[in-house]
Amino acid sequence: MLGTIPEAKENFRSGFIAIVGRPNVGKSTLMNHLIGQKIAITSPVAQTTRNRLRGILTNENAQIIFVDTPGIHKPHHQLGKILFKNAIASFDSVDLVLMVVDCSVKAGGGDRYIAELLTSSSTPVILGLNKADQQKDEQIDQSYHDLAQQYSWPYLKFSALDGTGTLELQQRFLEALPNGPYYYPPDLVTDQPERFIMGELIREQILHLTQQEIPHSVAVVIEKVEETPKLTRVMAAINVERQSQKGIIIGAKGSMLRNIGQSAREQIQKLIDGDVYLELFVKVEPKWRQSRMLLAELGYREEN
Repeated sequence: MLGTIPEAKENFRSGFIAIVGRPNVGKSTLMNHLIGQKIAITSPVAQTTRNRLRGILTNENAQIIFVDTPGIHKPHHQLGKILFKNAIASFDSVDLVLMVVDCSVKAGGGDRYIAELLTSSSTPVILGLNKADQQKDEQIDQSYHDLAQQYSWPYLKFSALDGTGTLELQQRFLEALPNGPYYYPPDLVTDQPERFIMGELIREQILHLTQQEIPHSVAVVIEKVEETPKLTRVMAAINVERQSQKGIIIGAKGSMLRNIGQSAREQIQKLIDGDVYLELFVKVEPKWRQSRMLLAELGYREEN
């Protein structure tokens, strides 16, 4: 059972940090590493993150609430517009913005586009150069040095994958955050309910196993969770846009759906630390990404 919110001691620091950047720069991987637990799903597919997921890091001196945002790029459908607006809205609702870039390649137009968007906010920014473990050309640093210098931002290089530089990054966070209270109980690592995380773990396996065949056209809804002392039963609906996509997810004689279910069940068992029976079924919802009503029903709304 989660504890209560204690009273913060003198000089306790707390606050909210938005992690923003282009798709696939490692934002979710970084938050998972900082929290020390997997709460955000990752995949090579752009905009794997669809909701502003909060990860909570608490120690005896501070509580840092990370806001993992969808990858920012120009939207192409109604879902993309909602994700874009939600990511932009995070700029002014936090104490600090960490703009994450992939320093294994040079700064590109997408990075400069986000940097320019950040000028509309007065929130302080740190430029985070992720994927230092993959960097081979030191000249690449110059393009990010120039970007940071243009906006007078401090910058720091690190690897979310192997942890290099992340302790120094945390120290920068502590220096930037104000004195404040506990916002959450110290033993909480995310503000999202278990059902949400379960749905995301299922969606992650779909993205991994179907690769590019079902990139954005899937949404997972947890229909029912029944808990007993020995077993947790989970029923989930996988929503797709076309009949052909349903066939891909089910696979020959149900093989793909079984693989998705087995892999997702293993991840969910780690989340709840117990045995899980997972039942999946697939539904076709034509053009759900373009429908405000269906998007709302599937849990995608513009956030304040």
